[in-house]
Amino acid sequence: MTDVAASLKRVPLFAELNGRQLKKLGAHFRERSFEPGTSVVQEGTMSGIGFFVIVDGEAEARIGEKTVGNLSAGDHFGEMALISEVERMATVRAVTQLRCLEIPFWDFREFALQNADVTWKLLQHVVEVLSAERS
Repeated sequence: MTDVAASLKRVPLFAELNGRQLKKLGAHFRERSFEPGTSVVQEGTMSGIGFFVIVDGEAEARIGEKTVGNLSAGDHFGEMALISEVERMATVRAVTQLRCLEIPFWDFREFALQNADVTWKLLQHVVEVLSAERS
């Protein structure tokens, strides 16, 4: 079984959360496995409106026919789905057997509404990321 809090702590979006906050958030994640060649999410669709953290295995992110990233344990994808219900911007496909943690949009939203301290930390992180991108 995966140590969910430890896996979440490696994600920059959640890195500033304390142990109690990570444990509360972690209770909303579920573990999922994908066979090699399986698309976890599909570009241009509303597939799997959720956020994923890779626990084991490798995946590739593609936009159209172009590979735009290789993902492995500790990497994550789908953060835009935590905030809004938008179409996927890329396809993520399992290259090897892939084990992920997933939280659906609606579970994250409920958690965020009930945990203002965590939501504030996440908002601060998003602002830092946007500020860094503009610099």
